[in-house]
Amino acid sequence: MTNTEIPAVRPSRPAPAPATGAGTARPSARDRGTRLLATLFLAPTVVGIVVFTVVPIVGSIVLSLFHWNVIDSPSWAGAANYREVFTDSTVLVSFRNTLVFMVLAVALQLLIALTLALAVNGRMPVWLRSVFRSAFFFPLVLSAASISVVMKYLFNQDFGVVNWALGLIGIAPVPWLTSENSAMAAVILVYVWQQFGFSFLLFVGGLNNIPKEIHEAASLDGATGLRKHLHVTLPLLSPTLLVATVVGVINALQVFEQPYVLTDGGPGDSTRTVVMVIYESAFEQLRFGEASAVGVLLFVLIMAVTALQFRLSRRFVHYQ
Repeated sequence: MTNTEIPAVRPSRPAPAPATGAGTARPSARDRGTRLLATLFLAPTVVGIVVFTVVPIVGSIVLSLFHWNVIDSPSWAGAANYREVFTDSTVLVSFRNTLVFMVLAVALQLLIALTLALAVNGRMPVWLRSVFRSAFFFPLVLSAASISVVMKYLFNQDFGVVNWALGLIGIAPVPWLTSENSAMAAVILVYVWQQFGFSFLLFVGGLNNIPKEIHEAASLDGATGLRKHLHVTLPLLSPTLLVATVVGVINALQVFEQPYVLTDGGPGDSTRTVVMVIYESAFEQLRFGEASAVGVLLFVLIMAVTALQFRLSRRFVHYQ
C-alpha cells in the first residue's frame, strides 16, 4: 500500500454576480422615452408658471424698492414706497374695502351655491338638472366687464329694471350706485351673481361623491331635513367647502372689474379696492414703484389668509 497524498478539496466559490446597483444601472430606452415624454408634457406648464407667475412676482418685489415713472431711469427708494403705502389714506381704505368685500361676497356666494346645489341634487328629472347646471354656470364664462356694463343699467336709479321691480311692491327708488350705503351692496350682488356658478359645480360634484348609504343610515337614525344636512352632509362636504372657500377668497381679494365699471371706486372711496389702487397708481399716475409695493402687500395678504384657512381646516375638515 503506497502512501499517496490526497490533495485537499477546496470548496468552489460562486462566480460574482454582475453589479446591479442604482449607480451602475442604466435606464432602458423605454424608460428614457417615458421620461422625455413626461418632460415634454410638463414643460409648457412649468414655463408658463415661471414666465407668468414667478418672474412677475420677483419683478414686482424688486420694482417696489425703486421709484420709476417709465420715462426716467429707476431710482433707488428702499422702503420709502412701503412707508408711503402705510401713510396713504386711500390705500388703507382700499384694503379695508377689499376685506369687507371678501367676507360678505364669499359668504353670500357659498350660501347661494350650496343651497342651489342641494336643491338641484334632490329629486328632479335628469334633463332638468342639466339645464340648471348649465344656467347657473353660464355667467362665469362671460366677461366680467360686459356683465358689469349691463348691470350698471339695471341698477340705474332713474330707469333701471331693479328699481322698477321694487316700485311694483311699493319700495322707493334706491340709489344703488351713487350712495355710499348701497354701492358696495350692488357691487357684491353683481360679483356673486357671476361667480357663484363655480362653487355651485364644486358642491354638486361633492354631493354626488357622498355615498347614499350614509344618508340612508342617517334617515334610519331619525335625522331629517336640516338636521341631516348639518350633521351628515356638511361634514362630508367639508373638503369641497374648503376648496370653494380658498378659491373664493383669493378671487375676491383681487376683485377689479365690477367696482371699476359699476362705480369707478365711488362714491368717494367707498368701493375702491386694492387692485384698483394698483391700476390707478401704475397706469394713470405712472408710479410703478408704489403700485408694486401695494401689489406685494396684497400678495402677502392673500398668502396669509390662505395659510390661515388651511390652518383652521385641520379642525373643521373631515375626510372619509
